[in-house]
Amino acid sequence: MKLLILNGPNLNLQGRRDTQVYGTQTFDTLMETLQRAYPQVGFGYFQSNVEGELIDALQQAEGAYDGVVLNAGGYTHTSVALRDAVAAIDVPVVEVHISSILAREEFRHVSLLAPVAVGSIMGFGLDSYLLGVEALLIRLEGV
Repeated sequence: MKLLILNGPNLNLQGRRDTQVYGTQTFDTLMETLQRAYPQVGFGYFQSNVEGELIDALQQAEGAYDGVVLNAGGYTHTSVALRDAVAAIDVPVVEVHISSILAREEFRHVSLLAPVAVGSIMGFGLDSYLLGVEALLIRLEGV
């Protein structure tokens, strides 16, 4: 089983950006935690601040990964192209957010990705990623 953790803009600053909202844990630490918690899963990781690179990563996930955990950052609310990419691939995508987008500014309340993702998880800090992985494993393994 192989899963891709795919992050959008500004998530390269995790651990030092707006720590009151996003916490201080880094993605290096998260990836170590995921490897320990799910030793049977091979994880890939990609982050980009560029919309087209995220679309390319989603398209390349087909045939390479069994599922994608996607935090599109600000593109969640603005990118029709990213939404179309999620809809176009046969790989299941779980949308995750570190904070609850519904508890933030009103412009963040709408996710263009939610209707085409298999599910959405938000508001649990970086544990949202663990929950996203768990959701994908349940879906893929039929547990």
